[in-house]
Amino acid sequence: MTIQQIKQRFGIIGNSEGLNRAIDIASQVAPTDLSVLITGESGSGKEAMPQIIHQLSARKHNQYIAVNCGAIPEGTIDSELFGHEKGSFTGAHDSRKGYFEVADGGTIFLDEVAELPTQTQARLLRVLESGEFLKVGSSKVLKTNVRIVAATNVNIPEAIRNNKFREDLYYRLNTVPIEVPPLRNRKGDIHLIFRKFASDFAEKYKMPSIHLTPDAVKLLEKYRWPGNVRQLKNVTEQISVIEQEKEITAHTLLKYLPENSEKSLPILYTGDQEGMSERDILYKVLFEMKKDVTDLKKIVFQVINSDSAVGKHEENEQVIERLYGEPKSPSKVNFDKLQITESIDNHEQKAYETANDIADDMEEYQEVESEESLSISETEKRLIKKALEKHHGKRKNASEDLGISERTLYRKIKEYEIEQ
Repeated sequence: MTIQQIKQRFGIIGNSEGLNRAIDIASQVAPTDLSVLITGESGSGKEAMPQIIHQLSARKHNQYIAVNCGAIPEGTIDSELFGHEKGSFTGAHDSRKGYFEVADGGTIFLDEVAELPTQTQARLLRVLESGEFLKVGSSKVLKTNVRIVAATNVNIPEAIRNNKFREDLYYRLNTVPIEVPPLRNRKGDIHLIFRKFASDFAEKYKMPSIHLTPDAVKLLEKYRWPGNVRQLKNVTEQISVIEQEKEITAHTLLKYLPENSEKSLPILYTGDQEGMSERDILYKVLFEMKKDVTDLKKIVFQVINSDSAVGKHEENEQVIERLYGEPKSPSKVNFDKLQITESIDNHEQKAYETANDIADDMEEYQEVESEESLSISETEKRLIKKALEKHHGKRKNASEDLGISERTLYRKIKEYEIEQ
């Protein structure tokens, strides 16, 4: 089956190189039983890949189960995946089969796999290695023949460094990696997907389909789409329902595109900052300032002890170019020894003043940060209480209203000791 035929069968729109590559890998790995890890940003369409893998495999006539690991509370995730015996915990009135037992011979898609608790990760690793698992509250070892396809929008290597994900599980899941590109890297596909959504909503709501003017198309393709395809679908539906005029201009479209929330704060150091804390960066700046002062002193020393001009020394020229941003010819460096010395003193004094200012700012920042942290915690606690009251204690509805997973809400309720 060709890539184009796969797209038509599974309703995938787009011709970008990254998308075609992901589909190609999925189709090639489908006939095997290898574990697959799908990575990509939230809303980029990762859920289509496990369906391709399952439907093009020998397991296509058996069960396919998609599990959102982030939506299941931590206390019940083991029971959902592996089943439980009667009386194994409060509320376990009957024994129950888990997904791994039900999907024997088929495929399980574990979405948001990085949200799994550490204990569950260990159980999952055993299934991947031997096909064996235990029900909650049972000592009887069961066997299953399930293919696992996992997906995440989390940086797994970083999660491993933070001890939030098992390294051995990562390598077992990541036998074949598939990366689904974000929508902003598929600019040529954005308008195609918009038109498909517009057509679908026109049919759904029995109204004429909307279309974009050329300037609106440019704006559509220029926008970053942090929510990816899911956000594009949401925006298309809003415009289809609300706008009476079906020709959408850039001015109209702009009203439905939220402002980019990414922070663009000024920074002191623009070098390689990966793995560096704020304090490390500040120290780096101070050390470089100290080096500048030392270099200037070196030039003064040479001027005082030599009759030659500063610019005649190649090393001095390089120092001056770094300090002032442009080469200085001998004719341009015509200041007397006293002026140079005063300049050095001023420069050094300013460097130390700047260092003191930075230290003061850091102390003030830490105090404000501490106050803000307390304020944010209180605000979060208050919002969770309101959401639970609004939905009469129903965690699923409250978590959707808050925009977080049900498992995260469950953890926050325990953390803040919220009574229901």
